[in-house]
Amino acid sequence: MEILVAASAALQPGDTVAVVGASGNVGKLVALRLSDTYRVNGIVRDASSVSSFFEGRDNINLYESDLLLQNDESSSSSLRPALQDANAVVICTGTTAFPTKAWSRNEDKEVTQDVWGALLESKFNIREAVSKLDQLGLNTPYNVDTLGNEMILRAWNSCAKNKKKRAILLSSIGVQRRDKMPFPILNTCGVLDAKAAGEADLIKTAAENGYSYTIVRPGQLFGGPYDNNYYLGTLFQLDKDVATQDVQVGLGDELLGDTLRSTLAEVTAQLCEADCGRDMDFAVVNVKGSSPSVEELQTRLQGLSIA
Repeated sequence: MEILVAASAALQPGDTVAVVGASGNVGKLVALRLSDTYRVNGIVRDASSVSSFFEGRDNINLYESDLLLQNDESSSSSLRPALQDANAVVICTGTTAFPTKAWSRNEDKEVTQDVWGALLESKFNIREAVSKLDQLGLNTPYNVDTLGNEMILRAWNSCAKNKKKRAILLSSIGVQRRDKMPFPILNTCGVLDAKAAGEADLIKTAAENGYSYTIVRPGQLFGGPYDNNYYLGTLFQLDKDVATQDVQVGLGDELLGDTLRSTLAEVTAQLCEADCGRDMDFAVVNVKGSSPSVEELQTRLQGLSIA
C-alpha cells in the first residue's frame, strides 16, 4: 500500500509543472530542463522577454501575472490558468538583498529617489524605510519572498483541478543562520527574514493541503547569462568554462559557498524526475571538481533522506 501511495504522489512524465519566475536566469533554465519530461506552465511578468528563449519547446506555455499586485483580484485570477492543471509548482522568484534596479516594479529603473525618501521619512531607520518601500509596491524581499509566495500557493490550492503532488521553493543559504556572520549583513534589509517567512508558509500550506514540499537553499548564484536553449545532456554543460562544477548537498542550512544557476536548475529537475527530497530542506553549493553524472547527483539527493 505504501508503495502505491508513493507512486501516485510521484510526478509522471507528461504531468504539468508550473514554474513561477520562468523569465529569470534560474527560472528559465528550470522551465527548459523540466520540459524534457513534463508539460511546463511558465509564469512570467512579461512573456515577450523570454519567448524567444523557449522557441521550439512546444510543451512550454507562458502565462503573464504581476505578483506585486497581491491585493488585486486580477493578479490572483491571472495565476489560475497556469496553476489549475499543475501537479507541481516550482517557485524561482526572488530579488536582490539590497535596493537596486531589481527593486523597481519592472526591474529596469533606479529606486534611489524612493530609497532616500523612505530613509528621510523614517529618520534613517533601515527596517522602517524598507517597510515604506514595501508599501509602495516595489519588488522588495517582503513583497516577493513572503507575500508573493503566499499568493502563489493560495491560488494553487484554490484552483487546482489535478492532483497536487509537490511544491519546490528555491530559497537561500543563511535563512536559518540570520544571527551568524556574515548573514546579518545580508539580512540588513530583511531578505532572509522574508525568505524564512515564505519557507514557513510553504511547510504549513503543504501539510494542510496534502502535498509534499522541498526547500532548496543555494549560495550566492553565479554563471550565465544563458541566452539560448541548446544544450547536450545535463545543464552543467552550459558552464564549461567554470572549474568549480562538483556539487555538494547537505540537510538544513549548514553549507557555505556559491552555486551555479545551471546546477540549481539541474538539481531541481532531478528532484522531480528521481522523486526525491520530499518534505525536507537542504543546501546546495558548487565545489572544485568536475560536474557529477546524473546518476551521481541522484544518489547524493536520495542520500539526504537517509542522512
